[in-house]
Amino acid sequence: MPLTDTETDAPPVAATLSVRSLLVWGLLAGLVGGLLAFGFASAFGEPSVDRAIAIEEAGSGGHSHGEEHATGDAHDHGAPAEEEEEVVSRAFQSTGGLGIGAVAYGLGLGGLFSLAFAFAYGRVGSLSPRATSLAVAGLGYLAVVLVPFLTYPANPPAVGNPDTIGDRTGLFFGMVAISLALLVSAVATARALAPRIGGWWSTVVGGVGYAVVVTVIAKLLPTFQEVPDGFPGSLLWEFRIASLGTSAVLWLGIGITFAALLHRGLTRTRVA
Repeated sequence: MPLTDTETDAPPVAATLSVRSLLVWGLLAGLVGGLLAFGFASAFGEPSVDRAIAIEEAGSGGHSHGEEHATGDAHDHGAPAEEEEEVVSRAFQSTGGLGIGAVAYGLGLGGLFSLAFAFAYGRVGSLSPRATSLAVAGLGYLAVVLVPFLTYPANPPAVGNPDTIGDRTGLFFGMVAISLALLVSAVATARALAPRIGGWWSTVVGGVGYAVVVTVIAKLLPTFQEVPDGFPGSLLWEFRIASLGTSAVLWLGIGITFAALLHRGLTRTRVA
């Protein structure tokens, strides 16, 4: 009998499909999600990056000019100042480099997504496989992207202090780990409370608990205010919205593609 979204007594996916099948579908979903994210970033993210780079170069150019004026005797023969050779051109960064990075990240995330689905199916309520796939994508985006982003948002070129990049990177990934751990705890709490207070209220308790704890932790972590004076607020907003949008397209693309492949595979398996 083909699997439908109304079935709640379906056996575990592992009993019907191999982990290898799930992993292959996860990689395919990651490939699709990566390509979609690449298209979105090219259309909506790269223009703001180009504008930020132009601001950065204008600032460095003015600084260099001032230094040259102050030390004119070092260039009294009119010799041009040596410029650092660009290792990777901006044109390649915004096309091939961006595409390779998006696809590679999508493939890795798709593989992890398939394992997360195998773990979550049957443990997040009586959801069908396709609904579970979308739930994993939504919760993953919340815990891995949105919450850490709200704590340590992405910055375009010309924003941020190079001396603090190590601290900011470490704190960002630390927030990702904390958010994931709290999400797993919230799901476990909701499952434990469900028999006593019902699925709806147990979900509310788990969700509110997650939001409160993660907010408190975010407030206790160090903050960085590194946006320079005069940097256009509209450009900063545009870059950050594009960054969130790119991640949303990636996670949504993986979730929907994986759900479609999973449903097709389960249907064919059951019919056979």
